[in-house]
Amino acid sequence: MDLAARIAQFENMVQADPENDMAHFSLGSAYAQSERHADAAASFARCIALNPSMSKAYQLAGEALIKAGRAEEAGDLLTRGYVAAATRGDLLPKNAIGAMLKQIGRPVPEVAAPAVSAVTGSGATGSFVCRRTGKPGTKMARAPFKGPVGQWIFENISRETFDQWIGQGTKVINELRLDLSRDEDNETYDRHMREYLGIDDEVLAAIRS
Repeated sequence: MDLAARIAQFENMVQADPENDMAHFSLGSAYAQSERHADAAASFARCIALNPSMSKAYQLAGEALIKAGRAEEAGDLLTRGYVAAATRGDLLPKNAIGAMLKQIGRPVPEVAAPAVSAVTGSGATGSFVCRRTGKPGTKMARAPFKGPVGQWIFENISRETFDQWIGQGTKVINELRLDLSRDEDNETYDRHMREYLGIDDEVLAAIRS
């Protein structure tokens, strides 16, 4: 499916279910890939309004605003996003947002690290720390699937975070009506999984090298 078709698909999804935060997130990602930065920022902002805890949406919205030449607006949003990510212990978005704030000359807020009891979550035990969230969690017993990406997930992502992705992934399958027997739909599912787990293009290239 080409980019224009993907955008049309996500636009239809948003129109059909305007309260679906993942639909707005996916539409924003597609707009960003097509360099429609103002539209991408608006979609990510709508995602944040629906789900203020989605730290990655703050990161991508700020990036889109900077590319759209709206650095002042980006700084305000990224400052809120940094506080949200730091409070939740979402390590990867927090670091990316902090780097963008420095890039545009805005101060990085000082946020106290969340207490272990606040970030551990139900069932999280041991000293394993999830790279996606920065939270202590439970290391998976084995890689969730074969290959280098599955091995990276095993080494870096907690069972709790991956279980959360399974719930989101089911939503992606249902909303996009994916048929996982098709290679194209499998790639769509995998792309959403990588976005959710914080595996950006740079990390993916390193994993596959």
